Amino acid sequence: MRGYALRTVFLKLGGSLITDKRKEEMPRSDVIERLAHEIAEALRMDPDLRLVLGHGSGSFGHVHGSRYGTRHGVNTPDQWLGFAATGDAAARLNRLVVSALLATGIPAWSIQPGAILRCRNGAVAGGSAETIALALARGLTPVVFGDVVLDEEIGGTIVSTEELFEWLLPYFRPRRLVLAGEVEGIYTADPQLDRGATLLRELGPDSLAGIEQGLGKSHGVDVTGGMSAKAAQAIRMVQATPGLEVIVCGGLRPGNVLAALSGNRDLPGTRIKG
Repeated sequence: MRGYALRTVFLKLGGSLITDKRKEEMPRSDVIERLAHEIAEALRMDPDLRLVLGHGSGSFGHVHGSRYGTRHGVNTPDQWLGFAATGDAAARLNRLVVSALLATGIPAWSIQPGAILRCRNGAVAGGSAETIALALARGLTPVVFGDVVLDEEIGGTIVSTEELFEWLLPYFRPRRLVLAGEVEGIYTADPQLDRGATLLRELGPDSLAGIEQGLGKSHGVDVTGGMSAKAAQAIRMVQATPGLEVIVCGGLRPGNVLAALSGNRDLPGTRIKG
């Protein structure tokens, strides 16, 4: 699996990007379709690119997960019903994403994280990356997503796409991880609340501490944390994976995801290096 290191890229399409997180189960179908075309173009331009694609659950899984408190543990019959409902909602959004990718000619293949992972006290404790590796070896584009997972200590929980990617990093050692969301990158403050917020073109461990309090949380329902948590996680990933760079960019601007995947010198958004 480590042989993919020089040509593998991880891409996450954020839940805030592909759904309206302020409205229950509201996909942004036009955005999903355009992003599928940008991804197809990137793969056409670089036949050696091997892409592991993931997406958030947005107003699908997060709404149910918040309603039942699934992230924090599952014990009662009602909570197990919520666990199943959350997984079903996440899978429904996944089908929309995969269908859009297939329509552009991408051999997208959905891999359910809940079937290959196990957690312990809310953190990924084990699983098999072999299915993803075999998919890449056969020319498929594996598509994963934030999902419900059984947990040895608390019954069940939710694993975000970033957490899944973090667990996969040692197996594939990608050169780049692209996190495409609703905003253009990481700012000095929440740009939807503070007009004086400035886009950071680069971010490292030392610079995060000074802005962390101003990053804010997700606009809409998000049971796995907002921008502050995601920025800290990105820093942790680049520190643990030599040679990795993380690009946090906005996918609502046409061409940004294509540019991030193509490796253009003028990369969009915020570049994070260890």
